[in-house]
Amino acid sequence: MRAAITFVGILIWYPLQAVLITRLLHGAWRRFPLIFLFVIAELLVAVAEFPSVWAYYHGLPEAVSWRVSLYQRAEIFTQFLIFAVVLSLIFRATSSLQSRVLIQSGFLFGAALFVGISFLAHYDPRTNTGMWMTPWTRDLNVCATVLDLALWVLLMARREKDGRLLLLSGALGIQFTGQAMGNSLRTLAAGHHIRWLSLTGAIMVLAAGLIRIYIWGRAFRTAPDPRQPRVAAPAGI
Repeated sequence: MRAAITFVGILIWYPLQAVLITRLLHGAWRRFPLIFLFVIAELLVAVAEFPSVWAYYHGLPEAVSWRVSLYQRAEIFTQFLIFAVVLSLIFRATSSLQSRVLIQSGFLFGAALFVGISFLAHYDPRTNTGMWMTPWTRDLNVCATVLDLALWVLLMARREKDGRLLLLSGALGIQFTGQAMGNSLRTLAAGHHIRWLSLTGAIMVLAAGLIRIYIWGRAFRTAPDPRQPRVAAPAGI
């Protein structure tokens, strides 16, 4: 069943990712270079992981260690990229504020401080890499979720609503929430050996990622017309 879920997800994921990249290449990649870099990195990581996934589900003995090693490196790489994406969106959302330098510096310093403290708290060279890296990347995901929530608050507080930024931020929020819930279910299932609960968690993680890619594709479906003025929200909203 898990193999079927994985390969169905792959069949959906690649076309969605291809559509998203195509729409970014229409010009949006110049305004959102970090998002473009993240999307391309996701594609490259998925292509690199596919042989190990195939080998794992075909029972090759060395497939487990190969897949785990590749997953750990890819997880750190993509996690830092998603951090950069969220921070870049925060910078864009605060670019018109008079206190933007102070706000942007605060977010950047706070994120860097959290990453460093979390690393020092979990790093243990005496244990297997996965033993300390898993809780560290979990903390990074929590921090990215908090940053994305702060981004959403900033966007909602603006008089001029930027629909594209709201879609990009909302999609990240859906992915972060789905991943947190799905991984929690998988952890609970592993402790109690409940197979169906583990599968439910895996489906939630997969669905959250697919929804984020779909919403990003919608956000970049058409380039905004620079001659079209943005609609200001009514006073008091």
